[in-house]
Amino acid sequence: MLTLEELMHRALANSANCDNTKNPLKPVFRIFQGKWKNQVLFEIIALNNARFGQLSRAIPTITNTMLSSTLRELEKDGLITRTQFNEIPPHVEYSITKKGEGLLAVYYEMYKWSIKYNLE
Repeated sequence: MLTLEELMHRALANSANCDNTKNPLKPVFRIFQGKWKNQVLFEIIALNNARFGQLSRAIPTITNTMLSSTLRELEKDGLITRTQFNEIPPHVEYSITKKGEGLLAVYYEMYKWSIKYNLE
């Protein structure tokens, strides 16, 4: 595992050589590309098991199409699971995976950063 110092050294070396392909955070940036991924993922974590309607209400500015697309991408990336219940009425629930749970520490650090700099 890289230390912060090693990560910064690699990033600066690759930046100076204009070789962004060796950026160790590139896969992470790819996973979190998009306007809604972080917010949808955080809402699923907060709700524990979330249904589409709950997510739609929690993020009122997202369209149904964009929410569906974001959920598919998060599932493809292994951060959430989709469980379909074939009962009356049928419904689907989304939950966080172990891989997704690993982001809780990242969200906590982001929270501390927002408090430190009085972000609203």
